[in-house]
Formats: sequence, structure tokens, C-alpha cells
Amino acid sequence: MIEPGELLKHINYPKDLRALGKDKLFTVCKELREYIIDMVSIYGGHFGASLGVVEMTVAMHYVYNTPFDQIVWDVGHQAYGHKILTGRRDVFHTNRVYKGISGFPKRKESEYDTFGVGHSSTSVSAALGMAYGVHHNNEDRKVVAVIGDGAMTGGLAFEGLNNAGISKDKDVLVILNDNCMSIDPNVGALKEYLTDITTSGTYNKMRDEVWKLLGKFSKFGPNAQEIASKVEAGMKSVLSKESNLFEGLGMRYFGPIDGHDINHLVGVLEDLKKIPGPKLLHCLTVKGKGFKLAEKDQTKWHAPGKFDKITGEIRKKVPSTPQAPKYQDVFGHTIIELAKENEKIVGVTPAMPSGCSMKYMIAEMPDRAFDVGIAEQHAVTFSAGMATQGLRPFCNIYSTFMQRAYDQVIHDVALQSLPVIFCLDRAGVAGADGPTHHGAYDIAYFRCIPNMIISAPMNESELRNMMYSAQLDKVDKPWSIRYPRGQGVMPEWKTPFEEIEIGKGRKIKDGNEVAILTFGHPGNFAVQACKELITYDINPAHYDIRFVKPLDEDLLHEVFSKFKKVITVEDGCVQGGFGSAILEFMVDNGYSSKVVRLGIPDEVVEHGTQQELWAECNYDKDAIIAAVKELAHAETPEVAI
Repeated sequence: MIEPGELLKHINYPKDLRALGKDKLFTVCKELREYIIDMVSIYGGHFGASLGVVEMTVAMHYVYNTPFDQIVWDVGHQAYGHKILTGRRDVFHTNRVYKGISGFPKRKESEYDTFGVGHSSTSVSAALGMAYGVHHNNEDRKVVAVIGDGAMTGGLAFEGLNNAGISKDKDVLVILNDNCMSIDPNVGALKEYLTDITTSGTYNKMRDEVWKLLGKFSKFGPNAQEIASKVEAGMKSVLSKESNLFEGLGMRYFGPIDGHDINHLVGVLEDLKKIPGPKLLHCLTVKGKGFKLAEKDQTKWHAPGKFDKITGEIRKKVPSTPQAPKYQDVFGHTIIELAKENEKIVGVTPAMPSGCSMKYMIAEMPDRAFDVGIAEQHAVTFSAGMATQGLRPFCNIYSTFMQRAYDQVIHDVALQSLPVIFCLDRAGVAGADGPTHHGAYDIAYFRCIPNMIISAPMNESELRNMMYSAQLDKVDKPWSIRYPRGQGVMPEWKTPFEEIEIGKGRKIKDGNEVAILTFGHPGNFAVQACKELITYDINPAHYDIRFVKPLDEDLLHEVFSKFKKVITVEDGCVQGGFGSAILEFMVDNGYSSKVVRLGIPDEVVEHGTQQELWAECNYDKDAIIAAVKELAHAETPEVAI
């Protein structure tokens, strides 16, 4: 067990932190940073983001009376220090482990986690809503939102700021954690704007003078303070056009300040507690602060896995046999192959070029691949605009983040039947990131949209062929290709391209009595299950359906004409998903078979490894074997819904 430092081991809750003198805070920060390094090096998890906000975390819990005062984190992978200081230090080794604590703030886990997060750009809106509640309840509590500069590119953040700026009687502080990073380096005009603010010598010098002037005026009473505020606003307007963005939205702007100067941070926060209304504090931080390698290569050290904290060597198992690649890497290399042959192909991703492997195309074809920042709605409509001009956009968005752009998929793409190719990475259970990141719903939420083609590859070769088929000129509607996080099954994955006919599935093996219908990667679980079922003298048939929309009706007529017992397997929600589509076909065509659906249940699935969650959700190899054995012995052809 890792032992915390001499001060940290006595801090079980923020009240213990607040009992310390300010002269001890520097040491607390040092010990907290070392503890995070020790824990993540041994147990894994997100790394650089939490190191960058150590001082900010300590300062907030020192100044504010948490949990009565409310702190809202954005995204949440920067909240490790927060968790350690709020009663979870001794269980922190279970972070992101099956049945352990979540890697993100979670309301049911702690009263200090005021708002559940995992998706970006939500903090300002949530905090403003809390501030309205505080005002309504006549409570004297403070509300603080901590948002990273990467999350500021999300439209929701600006919607919140826009509303906050006119809410003059609502006391909310937004802390902008400016480190020029999300997972990958930030892009876009906002990044340039923040850089301009932080490097403007004239503005920063005059800002300091204005603050000194305000301090002198404050002793002459409220009227003088009002005059000083007008002086401040006027001088900012004249001397720094950059300062007008936040203040133009009605937020009082303070900063930029050094986010690693704990004593100054505490002083500023104590002052800001006395200033009513909506305000923004701009803090400059370094992602990975305190661990040199993480400071130098911030993308690599966002979530490096286990590592040697002395040498910096990241511990990775060296396989003894050739391994299958990750699906995302197959996508990343395949889109370049296709783009070299088809000049109409372009790539789009909302701030996940490393995660989805669009980074390869961005590096090789920078004029044809775009990271648009954390802005899923823009990514979809931007892709739709390019499609109107004859281009073939591959819009790669994690399944869970595609939820944020649902209206754009319907209104801007599907209603106009534009050939945008949606590649949904991390479809199915996402592993240790947990329920905020599981791609459970895309089959169901896309299946009801007119003009949408919905497909899933069973392996890397199928992914390549679906990508190839989707970019052909004859395709005149949007096409969704979903695939899971992590490895596929084909070490020799670079197969020649073959066109797949839209809506055509395939029979993997013939059999009798029971038919297994699979969609996507879980088809591999069924292949393994069929091999083991031979030992039980059971020989099910296996069909890889490939397309949920349109369905292969010829193949399904074959299935329901021959089999009275059918199992569907998917790594998506069973409510409204692939299995539901099969049931609808059966009923619409007058068949009556016993159908058992395996997939993600109608409940919140927590975090764990993918293997643990496949088993928990009952659609892994063993679950398929159990379902086939039970169904094979069932006598009545009733429909199990």
C-alpha cells in the first residue's frame, strides 16, 4: 500500500485541510502531487490533467466550505486530487477498477461530487443552474465551475456563459484552467485568443495597475467601488481587445494568474468570494505539472497506463505472438489508403485525433483532415456542408459523444440524405471510463432515422470493406459504421478491399435447432461459443447480420423459416437495438419463433474491463453458450420479449 505524506495522511476531508495554516499548503500540494504519481504509476488511470490542477484543487477546498459550497468539475479526469482530499484516499487504488470508485466525479459516490461528469463543456451550465437554486432557496453558498480550456470549444460552454452573463444576481465563479490541452493540443481561434491574453505585456501590466487602483478606491465605500469598476472595464476595453470576449458576455474577468502559485491562488479566491455576480478567473497551468516527461509529451501522458515513476518507462506487456491491431488504428490507416485513391475523401474529428487515430491522416494530409475541437455538433454539420459540395466526409466520433450531435445528424444530414460516413469508435462498453463513455445507444438512436445506413464489422477486414463501400459514388445517403474500443481479431488485417452490398449479411456456419444472429464484434464471441458447444452435442447456426438498417430480409426469411429458436447478440442496448429490429421483422412477417436477446441491459452499467462488463451484461462467449444450451432444451416456440 502506498503511504501518503506526513500532512496528506491526516487529511481525510477538506475540513482537515482547512485546519492547516497557509504556510503548510505548499507542502500539501507537493505531497498530493507525489501521491497521484505513485498511485497512477502502479494502478494506471488518467494522469497529466490531475497533476496540472493540484494547486487549484487544494486552494478551492481550502477557501470554500465544501461540500456546502459547490464545486463542479468539467469532464472529470482532472479530479483525482479532489477525490483524494474528499474521503477517498484509502480506496483510491480501486479507481477505475471493477466495483471500485469511478474515475470521474459521481453524485452517488460522494456528496463532494456535486454533478456527475464525463462529457465535456457541461460545468458552466450546471453551475449556473445550481446558483439559481441557491438564489431561489435563499442560501448563502458559493458555486464554482472548473472548466479546461479544451472544454471551452464546446458550444454548451458558451451557451452557459451567455446565460450567466445576464444573471447578475446569481453568484457563480467560472475558473478557466488554461493549459492549451484537452487530450491532444487545442486547436482553433479560442486557443489563439487565450494565448494573446496571456502574452499581452501591455494588458498584463495595466491589469496589475488597475487592480492596485481598485484596492485604493475600495476603502472609500460602495460608490467609489462602482467608479473603480467602470475604470477597470474602460481601461481593459481600450488596452486589450482580447479581454472583451468574456466581459462582452457579461462575465467579470480576472487574470490571467499562475495556477501553480498556491498562496496567490488562495488570496485571489478569498477576494473573489466577496465579489457578487458572475465572474471568470483565468488560471494558467501546465498539464502534467511536476512530472517532467508528462510536461514534455502531454498527449502521451494523458492516460499512459502503468509506468515506472523513476525511469518513466511505460509498462506494456510484450506479446509472444503477433497481435491484432486496434480497430481505431485500422480506421486510421485505411482512411489514408482510400483517400489516396479518392480525392473527395476528407476526415473530421472533434478533438480526438489520437483516440480515433485520425492523427495519421492529419499528419499525412493536413489539408484534408480536420480536428475541429470539442464540438461534435459542428463536426457533423461541417461534414454535411462538405458533402453538399461532392466531398466524402468520414466523421469519426466516439459513440457516446455522437449523442451530443443527434439533432445535427437528423436535421443536417439525414433529412437531406447527405453521404456523410459516421465512424463510431468505442461502440459498446468502453471499459474503465464507465457509464459516461459506454457507446450503448447508437444502434437504437440511429435506427429510427430515415435514410440512415447502420452497419458494424465483425473484424478488421470487414471494417476496411465497409469503409471502402461507404465512399463509393453510388452511395447517396449517410452511413454509420460502429466498432468497439481496443483490439480486433486479425493480426494479418490489411486485406484487399471488397465491396459489401448495402443491407447484406452472411452466414458464418450452418447448423440446426438454434440460430445465433450477431451484429458486429460480438460475432467473434459466437464463433468461440459454437466451437465449445460441439462438446455438448449442440450445433447452432451462426449468421453475421452486418446491417441493422437496412436488414437483409432474404437472410432473415431463411432464418425464421428454418429455426424456431433464435438468439440475437449485440454490444448495444437491448431496448430498441439490433435484437428489437429482429423481433420487429419476425412479427411484421408473421413468424413465431422463441427469440432471446443478449446485449446491454436497460440499466446503468458501471466501469470495469471490457471482458468483465461483457460478462456482467451476459453477452460474452460463456453467456452465449448458456443461452444456447437453455434454448436448445426449451420446448415451446414462444416469443421471449
